[in-house]
Amino acid sequence: MLKRVLLLCLAGITLLLIWFTFSNYRKSRFIADEVLFGTAHSLHAAIEFSVHQNPSLQALSSFHSHDLASFALIDNKGIYRFSSVEGLVGTQLRDNRLLQKMTAETMVGQRVRLSTGEEGYELFTHVHVPDGTLGLILVIHTNRADAVIKSARINIAVVVTLLLLSWLLAVLIYRYARREDQHRLELSRQENLAKMGEMGAILAHEIRNPLAGIKGFAQLIERKTNDPSSVDSAQRIIVETLRLEELTSDLLAFARSDDFALTNILLSELIEYTVAMVHTEAEQVWTTIAIDCLPGLEIRGNRDRLTQVILNIVRNGLQAMPDGGKMFITARPAGSCNSVTVTDSGHGINQDDMQKIFEPFFTTKARGTGLGLALCKKIIEEHNGTISIESSSVGTTVTLVLPTEWPRGDV
Repeated sequence: MLKRVLLLCLAGITLLLIWFTFSNYRKSRFIADEVLFGTAHSLHAAIEFSVHQNPSLQALSSFHSHDLASFALIDNKGIYRFSSVEGLVGTQLRDNRLLQKMTAETMVGQRVRLSTGEEGYELFTHVHVPDGTLGLILVIHTNRADAVIKSARINIAVVVTLLLLSWLLAVLIYRYARREDQHRLELSRQENLAKMGEMGAILAHEIRNPLAGIKGFAQLIERKTNDPSSVDSAQRIIVETLRLEELTSDLLAFARSDDFALTNILLSELIEYTVAMVHTEAEQVWTTIAIDCLPGLEIRGNRDRLTQVILNIVRNGLQAMPDGGKMFITARPAGSCNSVTVTDSGHGINQDDMQKIFEPFFTTKARGTGLGLALCKKIIEEHNGTISIESSSVGTTVTLVLPTEWPRGDV
């Protein structure tokens, strides 16, 4: 929740800064145009004052300004009376629309592209002289006024760069924090599993011998007594004892962390051997098992432990199809590894349970131990592989990815 609030705050600050920066950029255009109009108006006033001082217009030849690009005075007949550009005095203005703009009551200004390629600001107005009114075309440079716009553009670039760097840093920090959280959770899980495995191993060793005795005495009672109720009770004891023996075996297997022998295993042989072991069980629930394994695919690992993994997965699939169905087992290359996929057409796994299916002792079965998938995950990870499960209402798919070589060296 805190991470989400911080993310929303960062997003809000980002949007606010972007809005503020671009708003300043839009305003800079208006500010620059106002500065240009003010500069042009000042130059117009200076030119008009010079004309009143010297109606012959000769003093205008020495009129200069850093902002001024050019200017010209034109009479009401369109004849150039003065121009800062040589060769225009006495010539006729070709565009009558410019004359109308110059003789209008209001000043008209606009940005234009000069012959030099730079941008300028052109103002059309008029100047009063003793013998009438002259039109004034005034062109000024926009460099100083547009410095505001350039500054706003630089601000945009700086703010956007800082925001991008901030978001990049935030993403890196988030990923690092998330990785640290996952690392801590994994360490905690490993510690809990180690403690649980140690405790389970002790309990399994302590329980196994008494269980063997209980089962032996129950079998003896079953053979010796003629009382049907006693026989039934003895059979129940035997069944429950066998279930407890299975639990102790799973506990011992889950707690076992000793080294194991590695061999090259042909996937087709491993899958066919495992399917043969559950052939009778599959027939009892009217389920067909189809195998599609490319020839020659090999993995490196411990045959007994990997057989236990596939056997557990296949039996889980059969238990999910009590009314019959189909199961498909495929083996394919997966990059530098090989994958085994087991798909059933059962009722699927509840989505709320998907996050917990690999946890020890979690089970949805009335008589399950909850160690099957946890043991499968442990064995696969010991083989440097991965196990994943996808499930829906029409079936479940379990995918094992196992390396073809042992990166840590043979044991």
